[in-house]
Amino acid sequence: MLPVQITVRDFDLSPAVEDHIRKRAEKLTRVCRRVSSCRVVIELPQKHKHQGKLYNVRLDITVPGKELAVTRKCDEDIYVAIRDAFNAVERQLEEHSHIRQGRVKTHHHVMHGYVARLIAKEGYGFIRGVDGTEYYFSITNVHYPHFNQLLVGDAVEYTAEAVNEGWQAHHVVRERYNNHAEL
Repeated sequence: MLPVQITVRDFDLSPAVEDHIRKRAEKLTRVCRRVSSCRVVIELPQKHKHQGKLYNVRLDITVPGKELAVTRKCDEDIYVAIRDAFNAVERQLEEHSHIRQGRVKTHHHVMHGYVARLIAKEGYGFIRGVDGTEYYFSITNVHYPHFNQLLVGDAVEYTAEAVNEGWQAHHVVRERYNNHAEL
C-alpha cells in the first residue's frame, strides 16, 4: 500500500474526503508502479474572501530518481480541486514513465535542398541536399504540391531517413518562394 501523508491547513478534514484522497493516491500506482510516496497538502487560505472559499491542493509524488509536484489547484469544491491536482500529477507520471521507457516522440530535423532529377513516368525522383547528398523520394513522399507539379530545380524541404542503400526523403514540400513556384 502506498504511504500517503495528508496535511490540512485552516480547516478540518472529513473522513470522506480523506478516504477519497487515499483512493486517488492508490490509483497512481496503476499509472506508475514505482511511486514510493505521496504527500498531499490542502489549505483554505483566507485571502480569497471576495471569491468565497477556495481550496488549494499541493501534491508531491516521489518515484525513483525524481520528485513530481503539482503546486496549486484551486476550486471552491474540495473534490474538484483534489481531482484536478491528481489528474495533473497523473499526466506527469505518464510522461515520466514514457521517458524512462524510451517511448518519447522524436521530431525529425527539417532539411533543405532542391529537386535534382525527376523520373515522372516511374513516380520518383531525387533531391540534392545542401550538403550534396542525394535523397530518393517517390510520389507517396510528396505532401505539397502534387508530385506531377514538381519541377527540376524546385527548392524543397523534407525530412530524411537512412534506408538500405542510401537516404530517402519524406514529407517533401516545395518551398513557397523559389524559381518555379506560383506566387
